Amino acid sequence: MDERTPLLNNHPQFSISTINHRRTRGENDFQTPVRPVSGKVNTAPQDDNNAEVINSETFNNIRRDVEGHHAVQPKNVHIEQGHILKVGFQSLDYEISDNQIYQNEEKEKSFKRWKLYWRGVKRWIICFLIGVFTGLTAGFIDFGVEKISEVKFQTVKIWVDKCVLDNCMYLPQILWFLINMGLVLVGSFLTTYFEPVSAGSGIPQIKCYLNGVIVPHVVRFKTLVIKVIGVLSAVAGGLAVGKEGPMIHSGAVIAAGISQGRTTSLGWDFKIFQEFRSDTEKRDFVSAGAAAGVAAAFGAPVGGVLFSLEEGASFWNQSLVWRIFFASIISTMTLNIVQGLIKGHPMDFSYPGLINFGTFDDVRYEFYELFIVICLGAIGGLLGALFNHINLKLTVFRMKYVQRKWQKVLETMMVAMYTAAFAYIIIFYKNDCKPIENDAETTLVQFFCQDGQYSSTARLFFDTPEATVKHLFHNVPGTYQVVTLTIFASGYFLLACWTYGLSIPSGLFIPSLLIGAAWGRIAGILLSGLPGLEKVNLSFYSLVGASSMLGGIVRMTISLTVIIMEATSNVPLGFPVMLSLIVAKWVGDQFNEGIYDLHIHLQGVPILGWEPLPLSSNLSAKTVMSHPVIVFRMKEPVERIVKILKEEEHNGFPVVEDYDPDHPEMVDGCQTFGTFKGLILRSHLITMLKKKLFLENPEINKIVNNLKMSEFNESYPRYTGIQRISISPEEKHYTMDLAPFINQSHFVVLETASYSSIFRKFRSLGLRHMVVINFRNQVIGIVTRKDLARFMTECKNGEISIQEIPIIH
Repeated sequence: MDERTPLLNNHPQFSISTINHRRTRGENDFQTPVRPVSGKVNTAPQDDNNAEVINSETFNNIRRDVEGHHAVQPKNVHIEQGHILKVGFQSLDYEISDNQIYQNEEKEKSFKRWKLYWRGVKRWIICFLIGVFTGLTAGFIDFGVEKISEVKFQTVKIWVDKCVLDNCMYLPQILWFLINMGLVLVGSFLTTYFEPVSAGSGIPQIKCYLNGVIVPHVVRFKTLVIKVIGVLSAVAGGLAVGKEGPMIHSGAVIAAGISQGRTTSLGWDFKIFQEFRSDTEKRDFVSAGAAAGVAAAFGAPVGGVLFSLEEGASFWNQSLVWRIFFASIISTMTLNIVQGLIKGHPMDFSYPGLINFGTFDDVRYEFYELFIVICLGAIGGLLGALFNHINLKLTVFRMKYVQRKWQKVLETMMVAMYTAAFAYIIIFYKNDCKPIENDAETTLVQFFCQDGQYSSTARLFFDTPEATVKHLFHNVPGTYQVVTLTIFASGYFLLACWTYGLSIPSGLFIPSLLIGAAWGRIAGILLSGLPGLEKVNLSFYSLVGASSMLGGIVRMTISLTVIIMEATSNVPLGFPVMLSLIVAKWVGDQFNEGIYDLHIHLQGVPILGWEPLPLSSNLSAKTVMSHPVIVFRMKEPVERIVKILKEEEHNGFPVVEDYDPDHPEMVDGCQTFGTFKGLILRSHLITMLKKKLFLENPEINKIVNNLKMSEFNESYPRYTGIQRISISPEEKHYTMDLAPFINQSHFVVLETASYSSIFRKFRSLGLRHMVVINFRNQVIGIVTRKDLARFMTECKNGEISIQEIPIIH
């Protein structure tokens, strides 16, 4: 698989290029698809590549041909459905290779306690640095957006004030278009041509990474740079996006870079923190970085910790929680200091996050209003489900027809133009004039209003999105008319749907809050017209509407509740917020999944949920496992090792005894592959070949005794390929002893085990492989992430059944 291929947000069309006649095991192997969940047959060409849509009947025909050893080779096959799996995704190696070399190192460490303490101290130092640099990055983004937006709006405002008198209103409109499109062009061009994985919020990618799936380039320094520039361009360019979501991705990238002590993008290696160069350690620090990003975005350190737990962390313990919370606190404090310096108040610690919801101290609610909150939560769930459905259809359309890079840039600029046009038209035709009460306000635009008045409609657009959210929360009753808010909420809803998924960094939190705050305020205004409800608090309903809309789109509950509580600094509001989020999630889940999960499944990522599927206990290990298995013996010829590594892309191989590849043994009608002794990783085999660890080497015992595990991780995360290993014709006839290098504690499961028990072990332990054995301890199969992820439940006519998901290239 080419690491340069973007795996999320900007995928090429789905296609099947090869189909095997057997289901072989491995991280990158194609597995015969059983049938898709849905689809339509359409033999007419769909694009220039003569692709066709395929349905269940066509897939079953393919399978019959494949099993009959007459493989069908369709040129390109589109799958019109939300759930597929792609072959190219691989898993992270969370499991520690418990081999003889590792055990010897651990015994040595037990005699030097100070090394263990120093290792723990360094973890805290790394978390401190993660918090500091995440806070600094957030401060830079916020400062950049504020300054660019200020220059843009002041320039347009000057021309608006001039052209109202000179009757040339088309000039500020053109100027607005050009500024927005120019800014967006910069961000989209960099994203599309240099690092496509930086597009979007980055939350789906980080969620996949924390779940255990490798997403190439997702935590690269180049990704961070383009992410920051792209966010500045997108937000300042007026797109319906926010900078809070991308901060989560930025924090994760910062954490990955600091914890490894180097950047592969720039080729810099500071030779520090080398002992943390493994998937296990890197995952924990990325969790801390994601939490620090949330803390910086919302000023919510506790919410950041819960977000990292709720949205992706595949492993959790008490010490990790402490370090993640520490990183979040440091990130918040760093941003506080930076914001205070920028705003000229160095000792004022009242700027904890990029967004400030304002003060809700005077907000009160009655018991009966909780029933209204439930209704608003249901509305948020329905609108969120509609938003996700529309965005899903748009994403599928982009995958089919918007594939070339210039097309992606052009679409982004079109959206920027339409966004500016929407704002200008609504201001022009719905110019709500309100008296100016605070002359210090710099974003007030007079437009066609009388002297001493300003356009409240223009204020919705002549400010940063975060400031607009605050205005919708706290502006006094009468500031906005129902018609104005309805047009704004409806138009922004469609613009946000269109924007999310463009080839530019873009967050979804702020657009969701804006839409929800607008229709929540509408609900409050309408309720205030009813007898006995004249004194309803509009701030309360705006906040409930915002939380309902956000919950209906992203389907988070615990972390969002805490984030909003911390952002509002109001604990009593926690209950109605939580109630609205729960109801929004329940209602939305009846129609589809959250926006991040939909995009993950649409990209074919084999992500694993928290719990196994219903009815999955009916599936046994024999049904789930991949078979046959490629194994190595304890002592293996170099020629066979090199041949297998070149022909196969598997990342783990069972090591066995009593196995003859030329004379396979059958037990109870199932082929076996020898007695299981352990598992060896591909990277370890390549390192052994690179270091010439052959039995024919007279100093082999001395070399093995002096080996360190760090030598096997020198090239992490870009391990040397087998093609770059030079093996002479004479060395091919040598032999290697794999015994000192195999993971002797690798997890196995009996062939009678159920899917649910395998899933729980796999998910909770963060495994990449699980070997299946029979009652004689003989290897009969292996389970990987795709073997578990390829099953899903389907509900039809009220009945739930388990189906297999097609796996494609």
